[in-house]
Amino acid sequence: MIVIIGSGILGVSAAYQLIKQGEEVLLVDADFEGKATIAGAGIICPWISTKKDPDFYELAKASATYYPSLIEELGRDGEGETGYDQCGALALGRDDQEIQLLYDEAVNKREKTAFVGEVKKLTNKEAKDHFPPLQEGVSAVYVSGGARVDGKLLNQALVQAFVKRGGKLLTERVELFHEGEEVIVQTSEGNIRAEQVIVAAGAWSKQLLDKLDVSITLEPQRGQIAHVHAGEDTASWPVVLPQSSHYIVAFDDSRVVFGATREAGSGFDYRLTAGGVEEVLHEGLSVAPGLKSATLGEVRVGFRPMGPDALPLLGKVEGFRNLIVATGLGPSGLTIGPYAGKLAAKLAMQQEVEHDLAPFNPLRT
Repeated sequence: MIVIIGSGILGVSAAYQLIKQGEEVLLVDADFEGKATIAGAGIICPWISTKKDPDFYELAKASATYYPSLIEELGRDGEGETGYDQCGALALGRDDQEIQLLYDEAVNKREKTAFVGEVKKLTNKEAKDHFPPLQEGVSAVYVSGGARVDGKLLNQALVQAFVKRGGKLLTERVELFHEGEEVIVQTSEGNIRAEQVIVAAGAWSKQLLDKLDVSITLEPQRGQIAHVHAGEDTASWPVVLPQSSHYIVAFDDSRVVFGATREAGSGFDYRLTAGGVEEVLHEGLSVAPGLKSATLGEVRVGFRPMGPDALPLLGKVEGFRNLIVATGLGPSGLTIGPYAGKLAAKLAMQQEVEHDLAPFNPLRT
């Protein structure tokens, strides 16, 4: 049996791949508030990104191009509602020089990856044709290969497909201990000696691993994300990427998401704050003032698992024969989570992994 702790996007993606390969899999999850996957609105557009790390880009590129096949697989399992759509993306520029840099970046990536799709510069009027509420005076670069995904819907689809295929789901808090090089999972139903244990518990992974004296550099970062209802058809609106840490994602139910705060040092303080809500609404409405009359819906809170840098913590842990760590996706969980889960599944099955995982060493500081 392979045990996966954490049913966020990475953990459940690994579980889904393993169950499809005929493995016996137990997926364990605790009912924590603030799971990042459930709170998140996924932007899948590494073609224009503020992250310039080449190792991150190669992982994100593989992840973005993997998405259509994953969605197709889920469809064959009867799970068609994932919130995924290749809707395109608008990267906003503050001046002509910035627009040229964004355009060149996307074009250069398209030369090696056709999945990037069409790349073109847009005037403000042309950009507003794609995204009507957009502010005046700003121009954009349009990339047709940009996509969005609803983290909550995708997660539900993966869990349901996993269970349909015979996967076992356990909802409780578990502990880890070890005997020599073997990690053992302690549950209310007894101890489990698993062939492999994948710790994919997001921001809570560090607490589990501390019990094994395995030290990882990881902390929770609170994000507050506002959902508004536009009162019109938003299905074809692209993702909007200002040159900041904020973003706008529209879905096909007239819902538009403004994200997100990045609150370092938050701990697991699960609550909305006046300043956080003000920040995301202010940033969102500055970019899309046409949504000022939209109806404010919910504001979600999630804890991103932040590692020491922009890269995930992914790999086997030296000194243990059956321990794999898969966490630390930070704000990129819905971009790289499904593919990182696939890589974790291959590690668990001792299959060849197509990526060099050395940069993702989970014990790096």
